Amino acid sequence: MDALGFDPGFLGTPCPLPEPAAARRIRELAYTHFTVLLDTDRRLAAATAVNIDGPTLLDLGRGDDWHLDERAPADEQTGPEVYARNDLDRGHLVRRRDPVWGDAATAATANIDTFTYTNAAPQAAQFNQSKELWNGLEDYVLAYAETYRQRLSVFTGPVLGEADPEYRGARIPLRFWKIACWATPPLPGADPTSRLAASAYLLDQSPQLGDIDLSTALARARETEAVPPLGPYRTFQLPVTDVATLTALDLGALEAADVYAPVPAASGAPPAHPTWREITSPAQLRF
Repeated sequence: MDALGFDPGFLGTPCPLPEPAAARRIRELAYTHFTVLLDTDRRLAAATAVNIDGPTLLDLGRGDDWHLDERAPADEQTGPEVYARNDLDRGHLVRRRDPVWGDAATAATANIDTFTYTNAAPQAAQFNQSKELWNGLEDYVLAYAETYRQRLSVFTGPVLGEADPEYRGARIPLRFWKIACWATPPLPGADPTSRLAASAYLLDQSPQLGDIDLSTALARARETEAVPPLGPYRTFQLPVTDVATLTALDLGALEAADVYAPVPAASGAPPAHPTWREITSPAQLRF
């Protein structure tokens, strides 16, 4: 597969790929305009990274040709057997439309690339399709890039926790994270390369997994996990450093670029993380 993958210089200022802990077995897979860091032990992406070019986005037909990546052994990928005859969606990590830009041929290749199983994670259908949760945040990010003709780089992945419940030989992530990055003009007299800005979000699907045959495993996971369920239809903005802690990823450059200034949150915040801010409206998002 001839693909350029994620470009860390796409924004005009360095925005590097996350660095997994040395002990993890990671396979880096480049696709058209995006890269997947595949955790071969968990058979899911540890992180994905995509470049979005707002001015040249194309709206192509969806398609649905999910396929394994021939560059990785099948036993390193979570394939179709996990998603059959249940309410689990093959949830895109790099959203289908995000890398679909450029000339028509390149955009078409990117569209197909997003249907690789390495770019999927098991998501409860209600979680994946709800405009108030995962899909709603993704819609806003893409609409921003398209409307304002902006370039964005977006990192997405599951929180691969030790307590994730097992199902059909795979362990189902309870939470997903996303970090949006963009460039801002440098301040007068500042280093002209110091223009990266980033914003991080966490979404929880554990309340929706009760509709799938995971009740016993999910109950065990909730007994041992460090973070309590965040509640249905809830999205939180949080410090990039917290995402790094949850995922065991080195997000150094993104941590330094974080625009979020945590303040003590209202009583609805998770008890263990009182500085996380619940997002209830797109108007609260800032890029």
